[in-house]
Amino acid sequence: MTLIPTDLSATRISDAERDPNREIAASSRIIDLSVGIVVCIPCFRRPQHLRLTLDSLAGQRTPRSFAVVMVENDAVRRESAPVAEEYLADGRLQGVCLVEKRQGNVQAINAAFETALALFPAATRFLMIDDDEIASPDWLELMVRSAEATGADVVGGPVLPVFDDHSMLWLSRHPVFCPAYDYSGAVPLIYGCGNCLITRAAFESFARPAFDPRFNFLGGGDCDFFVRCRDAGMTFHWTAEAVITETVPQSRTSFGWIVKRGLRIGAINYRVQSKAAQGAAARVWVFAQMLGRLPLSLLRAAALLKSSKAVVAMHPVMVALGSALAAFGIEPKPYEASKIVS
Repeated sequence: MTLIPTDLSATRISDAERDPNREIAASSRIIDLSVGIVVCIPCFRRPQHLRLTLDSLAGQRTPRSFAVVMVENDAVRRESAPVAEEYLADGRLQGVCLVEKRQGNVQAINAAFETALALFPAATRFLMIDDDEIASPDWLELMVRSAEATGADVVGGPVLPVFDDHSMLWLSRHPVFCPAYDYSGAVPLIYGCGNCLITRAAFESFARPAFDPRFNFLGGGDCDFFVRCRDAGMTFHWTAEAVITETVPQSRTSFGWIVKRGLRIGAINYRVQSKAAQGAAARVWVFAQMLGRLPLSLLRAAALLKSSKAVVAMHPVMVALGSALAAFGIEPKPYEASKIVS
């Protein structure tokens, strides 16, 4: 175990984080540089919920030592930084909180993972949880055990919605909120990093930044990263028992929000597939596929209407429409600060 006190850790942190757009906002009094596990937490204007997230991490049932790297992505208001400092200062968690001055989803994620990789050289497993999520007590232990047992490069787990409006519980079956898999085992791909474990070896297979900044305001940088991991021959495992819950405010259960999320998913699909296409002919084929899926989605929606509510049945149409719009350069930007309701 390599323990360093605050005065030395400040120097060590500065050496690890050389990006002028990032600064350290807080660090724990003692940092164990020998930890093998780091949990990364992007933060943006949810200080009260961040407390719930950090409480869930402080209460993990595991004998393993781990550190946290929190990223405050609002360089002006910095509402998350005082909460992070509180948990680090009193020893409930060890690690650092830094401010990423460049706003956006991908900027925050890259800042978290890059700092974790540099600051904790012995760490081989890097997990992520968002600041509107709560980890179940055995989450970290189950994720790490899965990585150890399977040798997977990437481990994913479910993010289950907890609706503020209890009358909307039926929406948990909507594709926007439903986890990708309902079983534990090898899977072909995971799609998001809201509940994930990534090995150091996976990160070392790619140049920095690992997550493409072109997805910064659209979202989907995580999906793009995992597609590249798959194409590089890496393996994925899903741990259905490693549950994280996501608090879903009433604003995210509205018809308009769900429609916009479907459009965004379609835009991400087009962007990821177009980027992966090799050569002009392949890109033209992706373009044609996206346009062709629009009429097919209408048939699928009509079939779904027989057994589902309209808001569910319309999802394939919104995804296909989002892809078609993206093919013509029209994309939503939900991760711009001006678009986020705090």
